[in-house]
Amino acid sequence: MENFTYNSFMLQLESIDFTKDVVYTAFILFLVFYIFTLTLNLGFLILVIVEKNLQQPMYILFCSLTVSDIIGVTNIFPRLLVDIVRPPSERLINYYDCVVQAFLNQWVNSTSHTLLMIMAFDRYVAICSPLRYSAIMTSRMLVKLTVTAWVVPFLFVSVLIGLSVRLNRCRTFVSNLLCDNASLFKLSCESVEINNIYGLFYTVLLLVASVGSIVLTYGKIAVICLTSNNKSMKKKALKTCSTHLLVYLVLSFSGFSAIALHRFPQYSYYRKILTILLFIVPGSLNIIIYGVQSKEVRLFVFKTFKCRKVLPFQKRT
Repeated sequence: MENFTYNSFMLQLESIDFTKDVVYTAFILFLVFYIFTLTLNLGFLILVIVEKNLQQPMYILFCSLTVSDIIGVTNIFPRLLVDIVRPPSERLINYYDCVVQAFLNQWVNSTSHTLLMIMAFDRYVAICSPLRYSAIMTSRMLVKLTVTAWVVPFLFVSVLIGLSVRLNRCRTFVSNLLCDNASLFKLSCESVEINNIYGLFYTVLLLVASVGSIVLTYGKIAVICLTSNNKSMKKKALKTCSTHLLVYLVLSFSGFSAIALHRFPQYSYYRKILTILLFIVPGSLNIIIYGVQSKEVRLFVFKTFKCRKVLPFQKRT
């Protein structure tokens, strides 16, 4: 029989079933992934700040995506790393900390989608209207688009989490490695029909808006490329659009797979692993994908390493 404790402020988090032999190995691996992801994203932010050639709308928008990745991994991994080495009975979290963690998780994931929608629009203007690009993507427009990408999800997620917070709690066990909206309303014994309706509405809205914007912008880009004889434009379109599409697919697959697995408790182990990968994979792959395809980033890295090789030689001579 389930033990009911009403409106308790101390919750217990679910754990991954690591054996004693691999728990410290898992801790080291997750720590390395966290440091690797954090270093890549912070490095890119610094790179855009110091390198004037990278201070373009495309890279500035990607910086916003980088910030969301930094917030996401920092919101999750420090606590996750500590919980890995703790016994299950000591993996506790305050209710208010759980709410903040759930809010930040939902917010940064939603913001990543809206940012990718705006980046798709940026690529559409750059490829389909290159002569008007500087007139359309002004600094003022860039600020408006970026603020919208962060504020709109903030408002929707505030309602989403607010609907869960309003419920009385009768359970203290969070059926997840971390706090998210689904885990919050599962703590209640009240009707969560409104939560499910609004959650479904928000998920469908985000999915339709993001997929629709990608299909619309990329469809127009494809039509222009197919009807044009400009090989340079086709090459540019293929290079930038394939990169952006790959980042979008990685993010979408990770996010919606985790949501879907919440509906199947029998696959809880896979949901736990996927929850961790949701923050590791997109956060690190985004930078690698954009870094590899960006000529400006490659040139900057090449120049940096070249200077480091030349300077020691000069000192010796």
